[in-house]
Parts: sequence; C-alpha cells; structure tokens
Amino acid sequence: MTFEFMMFIVVWTFILIGLLAIGGYFMFRKFLKSLPKKDGRSDLDWEKYYLEKSKHLWRKPEKEFLEELISPVPELFRDVARQKIASNVGKLALTKKQSQITQETLIEGYILATPKRDHKFLKKKLQEHHIDVTPYNDLFKLSPDDYSNKKYTAKAQKNSR
Repeated sequence: MTFEFMMFIVVWTFILIGLLAIGGYFMFRKFLKSLPKKDGRSDLDWEKYYLEKSKHLWRKPEKEFLEELISPVPELFRDVARQKIASNVGKLALTKKQSQITQETLIEGYILATPKRDHKFLKKKLQEHHIDVTPYNDLFKLSPDDYSNKKYTAKAQKNSR
C-alpha cells in the first residue's frame, strides 16, 4: 500500500465517522421527542394532537402565509418546521378559543415556535407585507436563543392572557 492510499483511507474514515455522528445526532433528537412525558404523550404526539384539533381553523391565506414564512428552511427540514409551527399556532388558537386562525395568531405562534435566529427573516417578511412589528416585541424578547423553548412558550402564554 502506498502512503497516499493509506492517507485516503484515514481521511475517508474521519469523514464517514463525522457523517454518521451528524446523522446520529438528528436521529437521537427525533428519538427524544418521541419519548412519552409524565402525561403519557410525547412532544410529537402533542404536535399531532394540536394539528388535528385546529385543522378546521386554518384558512387559505394563513396557510399560504405560513408557507411563505417557512420558505427559507431547507427542503429536507421544511415538513418538520411546518408541523412544529402549525401545531404551536393551533395550540395558541385553541387556547384563545378562536373560531379561525388569524394572521396575528400565526405570527405569535411562529415567534413562540422558533428560535431567535429565525426572527430576522420574520421581521423582514412582516415589513414586506406592511405589518407592524411593535405589537410582537414582547414575544420577540421572550423567545429563547436555542431551539427548545417550552419554558418560554409557557411564560409568553401566561403574559398574553
């Protein structure tokens, strides 16, 4: 074996281990979301529950606006983002006992379901649609820096009542 071939094998081994680690990380996150909590349901179960309960509340303009908001998400992760955001919006609408999902509810749910790094794009989209951002500033402040935001969502819902 030549030295170049051995180096190729070593480099390829590190690349393969790195790719397996990245894939394993995302699989493990999905696994953790599917584990039942104290109430017997997992996070994924609750997302599906709120999607089913609020399906009839969605109108076509809000669906299209949601699609526009999740457009920067890579295609591979778009379904997951759509489910997470739509279930959060549905939960918010059901909590407020709304007869249909409004644009305001959609924006609030988007803010609560996404980390701060995604809010720059949201603010840009809202300005494009001539929607004032100031009513949502408190929600932007409550939004977490990382992706797991259950604690902040609960706090935001308490403050909005």
